[in-house]
Amino acid sequence: MSRRISFRGLIEDSEQEMIPLQTNNGLTGYRIVKFECMQDGFGNSEMVIKIYKTDQAGNIDNTIDFSDNRLLAACMISGSSSAEANPEDRSIIFDNEIFNQNIYITAAVSSSADPTNYYIELEQMKLDLNEQTVATLKDIRNVGAE
Repeated sequence: MSRRISFRGLIEDSEQEMIPLQTNNGLTGYRIVKFECMQDGFGNSEMVIKIYKTDQAGNIDNTIDFSDNRLLAACMISGSSSAEANPEDRSIIFDNEIFNQNIYITAAVSSSADPTNYYIELEQMKLDLNEQTVATLKDIRNVGAE
């Protein structure tokens, strides 16, 4: 049986937040089912919010690289107080990969941005021993890829 859990927050430029998901036995898995971002108000804002499987401290940027196997999701927003000059556009990307460790959210601006809200919804599921082993080995390999 699976259930959904959610996290939300406000993140600023060059910041990273950890979502604690790790358990002692690793038999709980997660999958991202929703990831949305929104400016904290009207004004000029260009921000990239990403979710990673591994700690990105010292490596926070606004480049989205889908070939990075540590990347779980990305959200790019741009907004302007003058919608004609810079209409708001959002791109939300989801990855159906199952993970069983902590995840990390990063934020980086392109030019300027106020803090940005994020909302993450995860599907939580029980893993059998084989699924747990695969998820844990992937996480170990990803840490080595940093």
